[in-house]
Amino acid sequence: MRRALPRRAALGLCLAGLAPPAGAQPRSVLLASTTSTEQSGLFRHLLPLFTRQTGIAVRVVALGTGQALDVARRGDADAVLVHDPEAEARFVAEGHGIGRRAVMRNDFVLVGPAADPARIAGMRDAAAALRRIAAARAPFVSRGDRSGTHGAELALWRAAGLDPAAAARDGRWYRALGQGMGPTLNAAAAQEAYVLSDRGTWLAFRNRGTLRLLVEGDPRLRNPYSVILVNPARHPHVRHADARALADWLVSPEGQRAIADYRIGGEPLFLPDALPEADGQPP
Repeated sequence: MRRALPRRAALGLCLAGLAPPAGAQPRSVLLASTTSTEQSGLFRHLLPLFTRQTGIAVRVVALGTGQALDVARRGDADAVLVHDPEAEARFVAEGHGIGRRAVMRNDFVLVGPAADPARIAGMRDAAAALRRIAAARAPFVSRGDRSGTHGAELALWRAAGLDPAAAARDGRWYRALGQGMGPTLNAAAAQEAYVLSDRGTWLAFRNRGTLRLLVEGDPRLRNPYSVILVNPARHPHVRHADARALADWLVSPEGQRAIADYRIGGEPLFLPDALPEADGQPP
């Protein structure tokens, strides 16, 4: 029997794709992924293409990367598509995942109010920009949700020599929301605060208010995404063959072209990044 989803995961579940032919055994994959892939609109573009070609429907539960990996650890997903290289490496090393492959990349950007009280506009050193924000005690909104974006933000604060936990305890300029990227951007717009966003969600975001893209181009802002299969030796009930078909398609020339073709206002949200080798145990 197919396992039940945790209630929290089930609330975020959406079905992408086409129904199977009458009388056919339904084929589907449960993909635990990030809010950035869902809120950017990428999956609405990408997954129906895969389903039309294979007949395999893809159900997506969109969470922060840490939560998505937790869902997979429990065996409540067949594969993950996430963006936290350190957390991904631990997931594979612990034996929960196999066949880790690079799929695509975009980058993070520092966004803030047009007034820019910390004077960071045009900087290319993201850590130095965070030091200016902290020195000015300018409002900063963090996802605070163990997502890949949150992990990248914490790494930048460490590179800046600062402790965001102390700032969060202070509570007067740094706020950790425990929310996805869309709600966090909404909060930043309402409060005219600085925020770290993935570029894809920022390009798709419409409620910008005075927010502007202020800092980009730092190599530390690179944001790679990988697909990992849940290990069937650990969780024999997973739909491994169909999950592998999805992973293979994502890194195939056709899947990579589909990723490259997804644009908003003529600008690509994600760049294809498939590599021929896979990390971890072979699928």
